Amino acid sequence: MRAIVHDRFGPAEVLHLAEVPLPVVRPTDLLVRVGAAGVNRADILQRDGFYAGQHFGESDLLGLELAGDVVATGADVTNFAPGDRVMAIVGGGAYAEYARVDRSMAVRIPDDLSINDAAAIMESFVTAVEAIHHLAGLRKGRSVLIHAAAGGIGSACVQLAAALGLKVLATCSADRAEDVRRIGANIVFDRRSGDWQNGVHAACDQGVDAVIDFVGGAFLGPNLRCLRPGGTLVQVGILSGEAEAAIPLNLLLHNHLRIQGTVMKSRTAEEKRAMVRRFEEVAMPLFRQGRLRPLVHAVLPLTAAAEAHRMMERGGILGKIILITSET
Repeated sequence: MRAIVHDRFGPAEVLHLAEVPLPVVRPTDLLVRVGAAGVNRADILQRDGFYAGQHFGESDLLGLELAGDVVATGADVTNFAPGDRVMAIVGGGAYAEYARVDRSMAVRIPDDLSINDAAAIMESFVTAVEAIHHLAGLRKGRSVLIHAAAGGIGSACVQLAAALGLKVLATCSADRAEDVRRIGANIVFDRRSGDWQNGVHAACDQGVDAVIDFVGGAFLGPNLRCLRPGGTLVQVGILSGEAEAAIPLNLLLHNHLRIQGTVMKSRTAEEKRAMVRRFEEVAMPLFRQGRLRPLVHAVLPLTAAAEAHRMMERGGILGKIILITSET
């Protein structure tokens, strides 16, 4: 089969199409003909060598989410059959014509969703459920500040928070502010203005119940100052590239704050299965009701994987970039 590979770490240009072996299906696996795959920031980090050669999964190929048709099943699989349309989380390998999928990380695609739209769901919305519903424990009537709210996962967090009845505050670039309002944010701040901390306290006197942050670095202190006593900061990414940051410990202690880190790529298979189960319970009913929808910024052929990475690196996107295999 054909897949995107990289023979060395480096810029987007290292990505190219090559012939690779077909995945071997184990008793609890599905073999899926990939129709479309989502592009994620973790793919860029892996390509750059950020993980030092570790892929934290079952394939060293790029790609953590996909949508497609089941073409074969392992001997122990009873919940899926050839011909089923599925969207799934994978431990690498989505940038390919076929991928091996753990049966517990696959979800049936609703009839009214296309394969391309389905490819924009799993990584973003599984993470959103994990951050907002599971780790922050937010329920109707609570408040949340979401940074990088126009990105793939950030926009999913905004949609989910609004659907759950939360008061949603968000930061993004000024040119995406109206888009972020349209998908559910009550108040949007320009992330470059530097005064979003004051804006949060003007909108929520004691601060918000939780902050979902993808930026890191210098955002850490202001994030903690935006939390009400007992609040939670869920750190999902480090878009700033700044892994080191000073923690105002007096504030952390006095206000009984909690900092929770999470990333899907390094989770164990069983932890990922549990995340997918929570996604099915919390988010799938909202998709069926039309209260959540995938946001696709661009659809490119698999052969244009390098351009897809460059597009993500340039920023300014709303939602997800999708790679499709039909034009390879």
